[in-house]
Amino acid sequence: MASLGVTCRLSARITSRQLRHHVSSRGFSAATANLAAQNFTMPALSPTMTEGNIASWKVKEGDHFTAGDVLLEIETDKAQMDVEAQDDGVMAKIMMGDGEKSIKVGQRIAVIAEEGDDLSNLQIPEEAPSSAGQPGGQDRPAPQAELAGGVDRTESSPSQAEAPSSSKPDADAAADGAANTAKADKGASGISGKARKQTYPLYPSVMYALRQNGLTKEDADKIPATGPQGRLLKGDVLAFVGKLSEKNLAADLSKRLEKMGHLDLSNIKIVMPKKETSAKAAKEAAPEPVKEPDTEVALPINLKAVLECQKRFEDTLGVSVPLSEFLERATELANFELPRSRTTQPSADELFNAVLGLDKVAKTSRGHFMPQVVSANPAPTRASSAPKSDIIDILTGKTSAKSVKPARTPASVGVAAPVNVFSVSVPKGEEKRATKFMERLKTALEDSPGSLVL
Repeated sequence: MASLGVTCRLSARITSRQLRHHVSSRGFSAATANLAAQNFTMPALSPTMTEGNIASWKVKEGDHFTAGDVLLEIETDKAQMDVEAQDDGVMAKIMMGDGEKSIKVGQRIAVIAEEGDDLSNLQIPEEAPSSAGQPGGQDRPAPQAELAGGVDRTESSPSQAEAPSSSKPDADAAADGAANTAKADKGASGISGKARKQTYPLYPSVMYALRQNGLTKEDADKIPATGPQGRLLKGDVLAFVGKLSEKNLAADLSKRLEKMGHLDLSNIKIVMPKKETSAKAAKEAAPEPVKEPDTEVALPINLKAVLECQKRFEDTLGVSVPLSEFLERATELANFELPRSRTTQPSADELFNAVLGLDKVAKTSRGHFMPQVVSANPAPTRASSAPKSDIIDILTGKTSAKSVKPARTPASVGVAAPVNVFSVSVPKGEEKRATKFMERLKTALEDSPGSLVL
């Protein structure tokens, strides 16, 4: 009965240790508890941590602890963190005390026993050579392999090393058989891999290689695949058809590097510069557009009323109003609200307002005409009746120098007679607009010239 109880106890501990090791991340190791302790190594508290310092232990040798209790406090160059227990246990022995510096990750710092173990009869395991001075778990197998074996092969007690090694020859034989199979597969196509049914979609490069070599998707299942998870690669297809082999790989690579090492400029044609004379000749040969001459709109205007009004202002008010003032005011009045020209395009603001229905395009606009004045009957030039003074007579005193007052002439703008011809030159399409301007100018100067200056 005692042996049966020990056997059940051992199997239960092995199962619990396997599950605890799968979820452990604090440096605990799964091992059989046959009155043997477990090594507790310096845990890696971050992916980049390689070593740490022990600030202080929160438990002493012989103390019992439960899951979640803080065992020790570890400090690094970046932070200071607590290490909690993942399972219940007993602190059997502390190898590294408070204040220890530069302890490598994976190096043993304590020994932990199970609840109920007799510490006086407990066997202290030796530190694994692979774990001293190296990150924990660096040489350890994958977690799946550890769970399958049920023990930690790098941190197990010496009692585990006494396990029978009868399965080693079988393992060696299996390894030799796998190596022979790999060699056979490699000899068939020059690469290692097995032909299998492709359950994943083929890569575009693989599809292109199959099509270039006359293969179908069904043939892809017969090609040894070396990609991840058995996927087919372009190199597998090229090796299968014999275009890629280890013998010719170096030669093909050197040829490709030599070919791509320089630019091939043999097929580049040099384009001669175009002659500018041809462009100039074509430009000179093209006939220039003939500009249509402007149309002259003329109208005779009698300035008798303007001259009479000018004389009345001078006699009654003593103010001389120049003739240019009358003409300027009449021109400004005649340019106001002229009919819109047919050639004038509406502005952007007018079009925008018309689209929104805010305002219509105006039918009138302000003109910018400036008339030219030509006298209808040019006045003959009068010879000066005053005799010329001789400088000798003036110096000798024979002739008294008399102050001659210059004759006062009214201001004018080339007007020499009451009837004058006013004219403006306008482009084609502006004749109606110019005619309207001339009619307004004639009315302002002949009918009511006084209102222009008052």
